[in-house]
Amino acid sequence: MTHLNHEFKLIDLYKNTDKHSLIGQLWGNPPSARYEALAQNFRPVFAKIKQGALLREQQHILPHEQLQWLKQAGFTRLRLPKEYNGFEATIPELFALLVELAEADANLPQILRVHFGFSEDLLLSKDAIFQEKWLQRLAKNEIIGSGWSEGGSESQQQFQTHIYKDDRGRLKVSGKKYYTTGSLFADWVDVGVTDLQGKSASVLVNRHHEGVSIVDDWNGFGQQLTASGSAIFHAVDIEASDVLPDAIRFKYSAAYYQLVQLAIIVGLGRGLTQQLSQAVHQRLRNYSHANANYSRDDAQVLQVVGKVRGATYTAGIIIEKSAEALQRAFIAGLATNLQAEAEQNAIVELETAQAQTVVTDLLLNASTIAFDALGASAIDKKHGLDRYWRNIRTLSSHNPRIYKDRIVGDFSVNGHLPPYQWRIGNIESLKAS
Repeated sequence: MTHLNHEFKLIDLYKNTDKHSLIGQLWGNPPSARYEALAQNFRPVFAKIKQGALLREQQHILPHEQLQWLKQAGFTRLRLPKEYNGFEATIPELFALLVELAEADANLPQILRVHFGFSEDLLLSKDAIFQEKWLQRLAKNEIIGSGWSEGGSESQQQFQTHIYKDDRGRLKVSGKKYYTTGSLFADWVDVGVTDLQGKSASVLVNRHHEGVSIVDDWNGFGQQLTASGSAIFHAVDIEASDVLPDAIRFKYSAAYYQLVQLAIIVGLGRGLTQQLSQAVHQRLRNYSHANANYSRDDAQVLQVVGKVRGATYTAGIIIEKSAEALQRAFIAGLATNLQAEAEQNAIVELETAQAQTVVTDLLLNASTIAFDALGASAIDKKHGLDRYWRNIRTLSSHNPRIYKDRIVGDFSVNGHLPPYQWRIGNIESLKAS
């Protein structure tokens, strides 16, 4: 009898549970015991950012103000040590927060993608002077943008953008970049270059120096507010100490940058789930051959919403596991065992490759079938539902997923490790060089 009374009490409690209080928890457990306390520093900012996200998309309003809100809250300092105004967030904590930010506005985490990558460089740097100088800058809310890809006929192995000495012996950099995500908002640009020895390297360029021009001419149909357009460097002064050979950059960068894109995709899935659920719940118009008077009671409509949410949940768990692999690679990078570090880097690259096709397939499908839960009025531009598919499709195109299953299969069957880094460029230029 006691057991039955206990069971009935549980049933009563279940019936009286506030369903809305469970919504956030349905994405899974947080990545750490302290995560909720950490996230509370930023969730009010995320909520504020989300309020105007659709309007900014519709009117092409770049999120300069929203980025300032994030900087003021300390979001750009998440991975920094406490003595540099940081939060000492782990990589899984960082990626969980990137997902939450992407749910509010998918442009912002992509704008900060290279900034957070550069933070990894600093945390692992063996150059104490370089590390101190740049930690101090990031501690003051300075941020780093991207200037790597070139849209012309450069070789895969050599950038057209290059370092040289002028007639007075001063170091300069000149060249043109495309896909310069985040640079329009940044204080410094991490620029891929050919160095004085003809080797691939990078250099940190002051965004406000004479000769630097950043243009918002990104013409993609998705992620339209990242200002991922052109950057021109014309005889720009640089410091020798700010030139970084490829060999000293953090070794898990390929997997790291890929996982940022996947985390943004998951955030888009969460945003889609919320907007779709609200639209279905509020919908009054219905078809004569529907299963219920209202869409919110229609089993087939509810099944579509459930598939969208389930796809997003599953993709989010995959991101969390891959972020744990990145954390292990980071810890290995702090140690001195090069073999162990190489192994962890290979593992995280393979884990992320395994994740990429699954995550993108799940969310591309989810952002397509979402329209099946609504009527034709859902395609009205005022709702902005198309932006979820457009943004996911755009993010899925940056590092072609068609190669990833083959790479993972080649490792599984033949033991071949994936390429250490990904490069794009003109094959004819490569042959000529």
